[in-house]
Amino acid sequence: MGMEKEIKTLSHLFVTVFLWGFPTMMVVPAITDVTMMALCPGLDECSLAIYLSGFQQAIIGLGTLVMMPVIGNLSDQYGRKAMLTLPLTLSIIPLAILAYRRSISFFYAYYALRTLTAMVCEGSINCLALAYVADNISERQRASAFGILLGVLSASFVCGTLAARFLSTTSAFQAATIVSMLAAAYMRVFLKDDVPNDDDDDLTRPIITEETEGVNQNESNSPVKIPVCKKIPSIRDLICLLRSSVTLSQAAVVAFFSGLSEGGMQASFLYFLKAQFHFNKNQFADLMLIAGLAGTISQLLFMPLLAPILGEAKLLSLGLFAACINMFICSISWSAWVIKIFFNKVFKLLLLSFITRKQISVHVLLLKILKSIFMQVPYATTAFSVLVVFATPSFRSIVSKQVGPNEQGKAQGCISGISSFANIVSPLIFSPLTALFLSKGAPFNFPGFSIMCIGLASMVAFIQSLMMSHTPASSKSQNQCCLA
Repeated sequence: MGMEKEIKTLSHLFVTVFLWGFPTMMVVPAITDVTMMALCPGLDECSLAIYLSGFQQAIIGLGTLVMMPVIGNLSDQYGRKAMLTLPLTLSIIPLAILAYRRSISFFYAYYALRTLTAMVCEGSINCLALAYVADNISERQRASAFGILLGVLSASFVCGTLAARFLSTTSAFQAATIVSMLAAAYMRVFLKDDVPNDDDDDLTRPIITEETEGVNQNESNSPVKIPVCKKIPSIRDLICLLRSSVTLSQAAVVAFFSGLSEGGMQASFLYFLKAQFHFNKNQFADLMLIAGLAGTISQLLFMPLLAPILGEAKLLSLGLFAACINMFICSISWSAWVIKIFFNKVFKLLLLSFITRKQISVHVLLLKILKSIFMQVPYATTAFSVLVVFATPSFRSIVSKQVGPNEQGKAQGCISGISSFANIVSPLIFSPLTALFLSKGAPFNFPGFSIMCIGLASMVAFIQSLMMSHTPASSKSQNQCCLA
């Protein structure tokens, strides 16, 4: 089957992912303002909001750490469509609360239900969608297909962000609720139910029975009964799965530190912009729109072209390296003291000996212009999104090639669970660090210090990606960990 025909079989999945991502991103630019208004009315810096958001992210990460492998494994048994129904339905509830009212009591109701529902919803739709793609796309085209899937998701983020730019906060939450319901309905009606089957056809067997797998060497007429793999994997099963392949073990390290970095940005970045530059909903939307548009173009156009040429390994390292550079630049360029030291010390030492007194005013004007440019770094660095978005589809493609067709959900869920564990750790580290360095009691004047630390986590993921072996597993038969 050609690439075009294989991708065509995923059209309803793409529509479902788009309809889910659109309302999800529509409310993101507004939620920071809603949180600040509920907790710290009239202020641009609020440590309580940062700590509360970090706490929520940690609790969600703890829940998804448990739920992602379970949902992935259950989808291997009962199909991706059946398991997609749960997160798509639950994600409607928190949006409906803020669509109705955004008073303090309703905000706390949203906060509690969002925390509970996100334990199931956060990451599960991506995990199940990636497993669905792996079920229907050959290995040779899988990296490109993953890139297109995430490109569609990025496109939904762009459209959602664009809608948020022009809608009021009330209208944004109301529209998001309606589109979320449409996404769940569309998936149930149009998405083809695809249950991975092996030669023994799991669907024809009761869940709690035992099956015959072989013949005892001592009693040739007596079959040996081996229990069916548990539907809910234990920690031992997941560890065994990771140890079954060196690449999977290395991928777990990359997933953790990459998730640590992403979680840190999620917990800290918007609040930093709010405190330093007084960003509001529209400016958040502009920033996300630029980044999303760059990522969408890259994943839909460049990723399918570059994946067959460079391979997943190089694209993974390239994406992680771009993420490191992005964070390091942001961490120093928006700090006024860095600009002052660089231009007032280094730049002046180089130029003052060559300019006359009349040229001093030109030099001062140049400093002001360059300082103004550097203050727009949060916008300028969104250009790195063109390369950063290569990392996730390449990484997921490498993981999918290490397991058989009946373990795609378990493998993707396991990796998502590790990323979720990183999301538990991340806010515990970076939320207090961000609050500290944004406060007047910072140990030293470096507001972007937490962002630099996030960049170091991304650097560890990049270094590990360079050491990964990327050859497919020699055996992709059903994992035997459950038989131990």
